Amino acid sequence: MWLFVYGMILLMVITILIVLGLCFGSFVGAFVWRLKNNKDWVNDRSVCEHCKHVLAPQDLVPLLSWLALQGKCRYCHRQISWQNPVVELATAVLFVTSYLYWPLGFEAEGITLFIFWLIFLVGFMALILFDIKWMILPNSIVFPLAGLAVLGVLARAITFHGGLSVLYEAFWGVLIGGGLFYALFQASNGKWIGGGDVKLGAVLGLIVGGPAAALLLIFMASVMGSLVAVPLMMTKRLKPTSRLPFGPFLIAAAIVVYLHGASLLSWYQNQLLV
Repeated sequence: MWLFVYGMILLMVITILIVLGLCFGSFVGAFVWRLKNNKDWVNDRSVCEHCKHVLAPQDLVPLLSWLALQGKCRYCHRQISWQNPVVELATAVLFVTSYLYWPLGFEAEGITLFIFWLIFLVGFMALILFDIKWMILPNSIVFPLAGLAVLGVLARAITFHGGLSVLYEAFWGVLIGGGLFYALFQASNGKWIGGGDVKLGAVLGLIVGGPAAALLLIFMASVMGSLVAVPLMMTKRLKPTSRLPFGPFLIAAAIVVYLHGASLLSWYQNQLLV
């Protein structure tokens, strides 16, 4: 009986997270387009990117509208970018995955930080989209995420009695996450890494917290970037002088470290002790 009830609750929570993820993923797509084009992202209506026809409510149902219309605009019948459903699905998957692998439990502190984390994920998706499309990590997204990260640290330190240890971890996370990238930025005059990556590294270091987690974040992002860049260079689809957006790799690494960092570090320490 209890197993059945637990299964139903789990199914309900996952369903809610899927719906929320799809809705926020749709919001990300609209927000990024409006921010890039200096539109009012609160009051302006959504339009087709080709014919500029104002979209009706039935055209804006996350994922379902795209599937029902077979990926084409209802009015001009031109192809709708695959970006929209991919971002919606990715956000939903991240919401559900975060819930299933949430490392902090679901007591008061865990629930509060989980809500913070879902907001981070929405901001992360917007940054990934911006960096891939335009090689930009806008301050208008990075800075609010930084402010939210500071609030999260203060909540853990004060409200949930994490104390000075939480502040200590946050300090080292920022110092390592932003400091190493700042050194690379200065050493290369911005050729190896952009200023946006420096700020994002500091914010992500603050979120994952602690020197070990921040170093793991940088290591994993570098490995991910190399796994993508090297094959592209070998097939000459990427020139040695070309730039590759590093923000998505930083964010992907931060997600892995936040959800699995403790177990990864524990495994690594056990290997050293063998």
